[in-house]
Amino acid sequence: MSTSGDLQAVIAKLRREIHSLTSEHDLAAQDGDLITVSDYLLARLEQLGVTSIFGLPGDFNLPFLDYIEDNPKIQWVGNCNELNAAYAADGYARIKEHSVGVIVTTFGVGELSAINGIAGAFSEMVPVLHIVGVPSTADFRTRPLLHHTLGDGRFNAYEKAAEQVTVAQAFLMSKVNAAAEIDRVLTQCITLARPVYLTLPTDLVGAKIPAKRLKVPLLRTPPPNDPAVEAFVLDEIVSLVKEAGQDVIILVDACAIRHDVREEVNDLVNKAHFPVYAAPMGKTVVSEQHEYYGGIYMGSVSHPAIKDKVESAKLILSVGALKSDFNTGMFTYRVPPIHTVELHSDHTLIRHAHFPGIGMKVLLPKLTARLKEYREGAKCSPVPRYKLDVPQETDQRISHSYFWPRLGQFFKDGDIIISETGTSTYGILDVVLPEKAIFVSQILYGSIGWTVGSTLGAAIAATDRKLGRVILFVGDGSFQLTAQELSTMVHSKVTPIIFVINNEGYNIERYLHGMNRKYNDIALWKYTNLLTTLGDLDGTASRSYQVRDKSSLDKLLDSPDFAAANKIQLVDVVMDKYDTPRALKAGSELYAERAAK
Repeated sequence: MSTSGDLQAVIAKLRREIHSLTSEHDLAAQDGDLITVSDYLLARLEQLGVTSIFGLPGDFNLPFLDYIEDNPKIQWVGNCNELNAAYAADGYARIKEHSVGVIVTTFGVGELSAINGIAGAFSEMVPVLHIVGVPSTADFRTRPLLHHTLGDGRFNAYEKAAEQVTVAQAFLMSKVNAAAEIDRVLTQCITLARPVYLTLPTDLVGAKIPAKRLKVPLLRTPPPNDPAVEAFVLDEIVSLVKEAGQDVIILVDACAIRHDVREEVNDLVNKAHFPVYAAPMGKTVVSEQHEYYGGIYMGSVSHPAIKDKVESAKLILSVGALKSDFNTGMFTYRVPPIHTVELHSDHTLIRHAHFPGIGMKVLLPKLTARLKEYREGAKCSPVPRYKLDVPQETDQRISHSYFWPRLGQFFKDGDIIISETGTSTYGILDVVLPEKAIFVSQILYGSIGWTVGSTLGAAIAATDRKLGRVILFVGDGSFQLTAQELSTMVHSKVTPIIFVINNEGYNIERYLHGMNRKYNDIALWKYTNLLTTLGDLDGTASRSYQVRDKSSLDKLLDSPDFAAANKIQLVDVVMDKYDTPRALKAGSELYAERAAK
């Protein structure tokens, strides 16, 4: 079975190459329009639905930026630094599903500043194109002592770094194969859902190439499954469902989003009627208002009722699992393989059997059709409705136990909710979100400060898609890393609501190690002054608030003007230095136990 699956994958790859790599010689020999390499690249991005490109100017990318600025369909979004630009491209791609995020930097100094953001997109499987303006092809051949180099003639040093955090790279050195190389990396980006890297030498920016290739759309469909193996896999899964007496649950995770099976998963839930739970990184794959939705499962950190329901099930259909430490409650999943079927983008696991090349995008609709007949029995399986109520606390201080369920009452259908790694993510996991809400966090890579740049990209994408409000929750420590991107938000006229959790330092780090250590403290800022300092000079485009007690928080959240989100708003939420969400406390205890071992 493995040999057959591998052969099918090779055949599919060759078909893609035949489709996308039409001979440049043949194209050149045909009559047709010519187009610059830059315009060809931008035309491909337009076809993928890209409307904004992030980055910073640098001398080696300036000629290309002229083409971006003159493009009527794509806007240039200039960031405060390259790291934030990479974060913004990541956030844009997460919200602009079926598209890609794009960042442009300059050779060496610019691309290295962005590489942490690209690495995060790689880790979390987010499709981002990193375009780097580089010296001319002649300079790459002769290697003079140029600025932005390492001074030792290694012009390929940065390419080698990029190879570690991208799935495909194209180092353009000739106009002859430029279009084919652009198509190749973009196809890899959209089919594998990971970043790719493209260098654009200064002398190729305006080089003319045939445009006819643009008439052939890029393929984004996954490779076909081997029919015989797929049929066997379907029979095995259906047999296990029958054996389980329909005591079956669905567990969704991050790769269901990244590999574009959100629609297929929801169809399975709607037609099979099995209870569905989500891992933290899979939050909002299925609506948390759905009648079969039971809550967030993260091993021992889960609420007891959720933990018992998941771990006692006779069969778990796991879709897009990503079993990282924080996503699994520090590896405390109690889900034995003997009770599990795992569906992934490029393979399927049934108990201990591995079926390479059997991807879930093609498999899921067929599985749904086979499982529809079991839905009546599945409906008899109760799904406990977990709800986080606002506690009745006499203390006026804003506690995490009060703050998160109270915000749950503020959220609306269609909101995009972005939470920073650590305190905010652990706080909001227990909140049941409204219909069509989209939850965004970086739980696997966990680069603090990521959310601020990501919120910019998400807000621009949300405007494109005509989605709801964009609401960010970020700790003061994380916020101080990337706060300057507020300036770009003001300049871009996006209007997110930003809640800064002001607790004088790195709350998650305190609970992991060093509760009273000075290295977990930060300098105190006057957060309510930042928006007017960083771009809204006359104070008309923004509004800032500070809330120190429950009464002031409630008053703000009940305000129609605040809820309307018609301008960018920042809320400085003052909390106790040592208060923390329930899930973070439980998770940090497990972390300490694991570290001690």
